[in-house]
Amino acid sequence: MQTNLSEQAKRLPRAEEAERILRSCVHCGFCNATCPTYQLLGDELDGPRGRIYLIKQMLEGNEVTAKTQQHLDRCLTCRNCETTCPSGVQYHNLLDIGREVAEQAVPRPLNERLLRQGLRAVVPRPALFKALTQTGLALRPLLPATLKAKLPREIHPAKPRPTPQHARRVLMLEGCVQPGLSPNTNAATARVLDRLGISVTPIREAGCCGAVDYHLNAQEAGLQRARQNIDAWWPAIEAGAEAIVQTASGCGAFVKDYGHLLAGDPAYASKAARVSALAKDLVEVLQSEQLEQLQVRAEQRLAFHCPCTLQHAQKLGGAVEGVLTRLGFGLTAVPDGHLCCGSAGTYSLTQPELSRQLRDNKLNALESGKPDAIVTANIGCQSHLDGAGRTPVRHWIEIVEEAMS
Repeated sequence: MQTNLSEQAKRLPRAEEAERILRSCVHCGFCNATCPTYQLLGDELDGPRGRIYLIKQMLEGNEVTAKTQQHLDRCLTCRNCETTCPSGVQYHNLLDIGREVAEQAVPRPLNERLLRQGLRAVVPRPALFKALTQTGLALRPLLPATLKAKLPREIHPAKPRPTPQHARRVLMLEGCVQPGLSPNTNAATARVLDRLGISVTPIREAGCCGAVDYHLNAQEAGLQRARQNIDAWWPAIEAGAEAIVQTASGCGAFVKDYGHLLAGDPAYASKAARVSALAKDLVEVLQSEQLEQLQVRAEQRLAFHCPCTLQHAQKLGGAVEGVLTRLGFGLTAVPDGHLCCGSAGTYSLTQPELSRQLRDNKLNALESGKPDAIVTANIGCQSHLDGAGRTPVRHWIEIVEEAMS
């Protein structure tokens, strides 16, 4: 794709990257075939190719309108298009650049600003989020249906974590909303890893991965959270921690991107690259271990929802299914498993109508094989799917831990 960036766009910090990505696109349109929003809306501008054109027009000096911003907002950043693209277009990086330009050019309505500021104020703070969740549960009968659907149907209390005792040590990102919505997920992870001879070293100073801020167009705030996590983890990394484990694939995808996002920061570039190299989704740790040590008695029939951040961003499609099959679980077939469930971080709150349509389509696919339970690898997908009040949805590691003898 030929480009002619405006003088203003050439001064952007990521101008060269944007131009490189734009020029890699060959207009083929294969991306639209697997884009969830294009499938729902049928609008070229609500597919990756159309959004690329919109970003190109912005960077070439054309007017940025609220309509432009709306089409960019509607993108789930599921990255399905990147899996499909034969030219290797790094669409999500271009979208980040374009969204930041649009954010500076188009003032948002008051209600949108308040929603986004509220999400940024609450979601990255685990203690506050947990307190609000507990308050919501206490007031559930009084809440409207839309809010009830955002609360967990059942909270499984965290089991005791084993005392760190093994020579093999890993770090673990505790997450923001997961301690409030599914507190047993990380505890179950620690118990499974302990059975495999791996101890989790707690790093309380590590906080939100930064994705919430970054994807709500407060990009510098998101990068600052990344720097704080790097500082918190660095002493343990120097002491020999072999991995930084994420149990939420959305967080994992963002931490693995630290090296790219901070490549231009001389104080953090090398450390960020090291952190990204050490970052592993939980399944990456388990798939190379001797799983018979877990002594699992697998009796449930499961449908696995593979989050977009696991299959498209981290390229780990099929990995969890492989581990569950090795452990003896029966897995049902899931039609259109590549499509997004509509959670997409805060998307279910900023684009509720599209999100609900995608959720219901995904649940129909997941339930088609009549599983006993649905399991997934990302807390956002878990709470979003479970909020429909249909087949129970849990993190896959909890089911594994419960099946250990």
